[in-house]
Amino acid sequence: MIKLTRINGKSLTLNACLIEQVESLPDTTITLLSGKKLIVRDTEEEVTQKTVAFLKSIGLYATMNDREGNASV
Repeated sequence: MIKLTRINGKSLTLNACLIEQVESLPDTTITLLSGKKLIVRDTEEEVTQKTVAFLKSIGLYATMNDREGNASV
């Protein structure tokens, strides 16, 4: 889980495994696997760093990295 800040300043905790893509449009927009979109104050780079840290903490980042030669996050 990663902690982010909604555009209105309220915090939220998101299961990073549900993220499909992150874009700067210019606000950072996170598209979930369900198709739902979240707009957050965190930058695209911050979301990526938090996601990678979360995936490493649960042992998925190294697995993805080993299989594909690089991470998809």
